[in-house]
Amino acid sequence: MQEIKAFIKPKKVQIVVKSLRDAGFESVTLSKGEGTGAHKDPDASPSLDFHFTDSPIVKLELVCQNEETDKAIQLICGKAQTPEPGDGIIYVSEIDDAYRIKTGKSIKRFDMK
Repeated sequence: MQEIKAFIKPKKVQIVVKSLRDAGFESVTLSKGEGTGAHKDPDASPSLDFHFTDSPIVKLELVCQNEETDKAIQLICGKAQTPEPGDGIIYVSEIDDAYRIKTGKSIKRFDMK
């Protein structure tokens, strides 16, 4: 299984989440945040909470089966792109397993080792 963390522009969140849901990725976690990176937005305003950040971001997290990872990444890239620089970044990490709290059962479909 893979965990995908995508840091995207807030104005792209609705279309990305809708597209993920339409493609069968139902469980997505979103977190508001502020970030700093290689691209400096000329219209960015300083944060009131953190004096070193320069742009609002949304962190989108989802866990999917290994064979679904490329599909999710391509979908996020396609829907989160803008004509401006600094669209964000995606990280992918390996997940050993995941369990539903209600049942205690694994949601991992295949052991790809």
